[in-house]
Amino acid sequence: MRYQFQSDFSRGRYSRLHFLTDAIKIIISINILIFILQIISGKETANILHHLFGIVPGQTWSRLMIWQPFTYLFFHGGIVHVLFNMFILWMFGSELETNWGKREFLKYYLVVGVGSGIVWIIFNPNSLIPVIGASGAIYGILLAYALMFPNRYVYLYFLLPIRVKYFVIFLGAMAFFSSLNSGYSSIAHLIHLSGMGVGYLYLRSNFQWSLIRKFFNQQKDGLTQRYKTKKQAKIEELRLEVDQILDKINEVGYDALMKSEKDFLYEASKKLSKEEARD
Repeated sequence: MRYQFQSDFSRGRYSRLHFLTDAIKIIISINILIFILQIISGKETANILHHLFGIVPGQTWSRLMIWQPFTYLFFHGGIVHVLFNMFILWMFGSELETNWGKREFLKYYLVVGVGSGIVWIIFNPNSLIPVIGASGAIYGILLAYALMFPNRYVYLYFLLPIRVKYFVIFLGAMAFFSSLNSGYSSIAHLIHLSGMGVGYLYLRSNFQWSLIRKFFNQQKDGLTQRYKTKKQAKIEELRLEVDQILDKINEVGYDALMKSEKDFLYEASKKLSKEEARD
């Protein structure tokens, strides 16, 4: 997976907005379909669905509703909520998927979304208020985009140009200070912050693991090469000893060899035959 981090100062590179990549098509389709089903089902049924498929920390573990950190990503509380999340996903996710590929993009989206949901459960273990929405995953997408294209420009309120890295820092700071507010809020700011945190750890850990794998592969290749060199040296030494015995046979005949020399010649011929068969 290509987690290359780039520095792009261009303002006008928005060709990525003119198409929907495969993974984003899947995510948007599922979210829109579920939202339509929520509307059709009515408020009471939708509320039941939110308690069943949203994150309700007080029930997630006590009632073994372990699917909630996954399913909450696909339910939303209103038309603005779902459209805004899907718009941000489309706007910033398309280029990430183009760079990473469908499979890796979906993996990142789900890991960040589920991870931020688990963080919410850990810090609110007794809450009975359902939390729904893809915002945790969306903030993870924003974080990944800022790491890869820190100097791209976005237009705040469609008017003010601001580099993506500052835009994401601003959002992260807002989520952090909002999460410190102990008062009730219908917005789970901690999930936003967690989405960024989990996304950062995921990207950096994958980057570090790739270096570690590269290091061990280099060590493995080195050991393999040393083993082959050492093995080749032993074979050459064996052949040299065999040649010496063959020279002796030419001089005095096979019957003049000692028993140990005959045994050695027999065993050596088998070993050399096996090596030649492998080659």
